[in-house]
Amino acid sequence: MLKGFWKLTWVETKVFAREPMGVFATLGVPVIIFLVLGRMVGADRVNSEPPPFNLPVLAALLIAVSVVISLVAVISIYREGGILKRLRATPLSPVTILGAQVVIKLVLTVIGLILLVLAGRQFFPGAMEVNLLSFTLALMLSTLSVLSLGFVIASVVPTARFAQPLAAALLYPMIAMSGLFFPVDQLPPVLGTLVQLFPTTHAVSLLLGVWDGSGWNAHWGSALGLVAVLVTCAGISTRVFRWE
Repeated sequence: MLKGFWKLTWVETKVFAREPMGVFATLGVPVIIFLVLGRMVGADRVNSEPPPFNLPVLAALLIAVSVVISLVAVISIYREGGILKRLRATPLSPVTILGAQVVIKLVLTVIGLILLVLAGRQFFPGAMEVNLLSFTLALMLSTLSVLSLGFVIASVVPTARFAQPLAAALLYPMIAMSGLFFPVDQLPPVLGTLVQLFPTTHAVSLLLGVWDGSGWNAHWGSALGLVAVLVTCAGISTRVFRWE
């Protein structure tokens, strides 16, 4: 089974690499946004929080959301094209089939973060001083949590044509209300309670905590929130996911 898993992962990686626009949208766009906004706010304010906002954390979160939108699109296209149905008929287990997609997205997240760090150190010296191992682990946990929500979206999206727009319409507003641009406690009470269910809210809290040096111990609640979203959405996906 493990051999089949890695073989499928390699095949899916090559399929992804054959779509230059998909690669650019997933890996290039967040870095470009980081560079453009960094130039606009000034190099001395790139990692401030707030004002205007912590730009590296925003870029890292955009990387995570980009790979999730890519996942939603791939799953929807595969379902509509009958590819999921054919894969399901093979000896490969559902965990192997869907797990390959998760591994690919996590690898893309790490690659995107590497590009972000290289760009930051090149164009904004001193702005990327952070414990990279801890930040990477926080970003991977955040990505896993958002990926679980992505599987729920991919399970219910009607057609592949609406997959990316629907995922973007749901995920980007979550970033806007995640506490990165303004404190969550400034939101109306009902909305403030609702955003606590968003993985992006807990992701921002954890990533900012790692960035400012307070670390995981001071933000264990955010880490638990990400795990709770992951477990909940994974449970929902197992019930509503459609192979055809």
